[in-house]
Amino acid sequence: MGRLFGTDGVRGLANRDVTAELALDLAVAAAHVLGDIGAFEGHRPTAVVGRDGRASGEFLEAAVVAGLASAGVDVVLVGVLPTPGVAFLTDALDAEIGVMLSASHNPMPDNGIKFFSRGGNKLDDAIEDAIEQRLREPWDRPTGADVGRVRLEPTATAQYVAHLLSTTDQSLAGLRVVVDCANGAASGIGPEVLRRAGAEVIAIHASPDGININEGCGSTHMADLTHAVMEHKAHAGIAHDGDADRCLAVDGNGVLVDGDHILAILATAMSQSGALAGNTVVATVMANLGFKIAMQAEGINVVETGVGDRYVLEAMRADAYVLGGEQSGHVVMSEYATTGDGVLTALHLLAEVARSGRSLADLANAVTKLPQVLINVKGVDRRALSTSAEVADAVSRAQALLDGTGRVLLRPSGTEPVIRVMVEAPTQELAAEVAADLAAVVSASLAID
Repeated sequence: MGRLFGTDGVRGLANRDVTAELALDLAVAAAHVLGDIGAFEGHRPTAVVGRDGRASGEFLEAAVVAGLASAGVDVVLVGVLPTPGVAFLTDALDAEIGVMLSASHNPMPDNGIKFFSRGGNKLDDAIEDAIEQRLREPWDRPTGADVGRVRLEPTATAQYVAHLLSTTDQSLAGLRVVVDCANGAASGIGPEVLRRAGAEVIAIHASPDGININEGCGSTHMADLTHAVMEHKAHAGIAHDGDADRCLAVDGNGVLVDGDHILAILATAMSQSGALAGNTVVATVMANLGFKIAMQAEGINVVETGVGDRYVLEAMRADAYVLGGEQSGHVVMSEYATTGDGVLTALHLLAEVARSGRSLADLANAVTKLPQVLINVKGVDRRALSTSAEVADAVSRAQALLDGTGRVLLRPSGTEPVIRVMVEAPTQELAAEVAADLAAVVSASLAID
């Protein structure tokens, strides 16, 4: 059996993979592990628990609360809130544990459980492994006054909104913006923050019913947003995912502005104002070569990490960098947040549009993206990738053919028998040709018998 925790918590089909029993056990184990490493410091611990709007989140929340309270942890319920909002409140309310129930951009039938430690930080791999090891272990249960108490926090949303608005004093007056809320956790907060900052906001897919989250909308389905931007003659469109830790955009012409563009815009603005620590931005290996070229032109250093915002965060913390992110729209602004925050990102992206007096299209044009082709090669032994001479030779030939005008990346999946072949090249045709050739070698050389 593989590792229970993935790159972003525990995730799977709700009530099959992610069950109430598992949620309860995870909550108990997390309390025990964090207690044993001294996170509670001899006092009564508190946990903040929030969720996105999925129907399954209702019973999973109840299970997590039961587990935590039965282990002697007081629980503060903050309701439906973006993942970064739960992380923020974990810190703001001085809680030892934060728990978010969400499967992010996944379809509605899925759900997930993410844990935060004190300060609203994601748990280290070692702590997650320790939690997994202690599932279903026998334990001494507290009784009487030692059991955890549960309360609602009615000001949770207001606290988070106030925090977001405090991060910039730039008015968005004069901007018309369409926001696709993915029928998710940002359905109320996303439009509210931008309106209070001064923008005229048209909200779409902002009527969650527990079932329609991410359904043909949000950051994984951009068509409705593009149409609405053109229909309303908006200056920009913003798309979130179900738990609002992502932000993608479209410009006034309906052209996609992805995480690479957004990261470049923010990095350039922060560099010019002296706010970019080390004049460095952190990105993953999947960042387009065009992004790196644009940053080089601005004199900004790029630090590369593995795929996943947790690895971006690790690199940022290691050297006190303040900006990092992914193509997918996870952008981390560590001065204000401990994780990717889609609403925060949208606010600062639009603030730069307003401050500069330039259109989003003009700002995004600083990044000329190379055509990129990604092929998932299935049915292969991903563990053999690093030792295959045939694959290494094929990669060398591909790099020689591109001759510095593009790049090749082969990456094993962390969860399935798949190797991802990514090629960037000056033309789409060349990228497709090189990727197909590499994929064929990978398939033939690493096939599982």
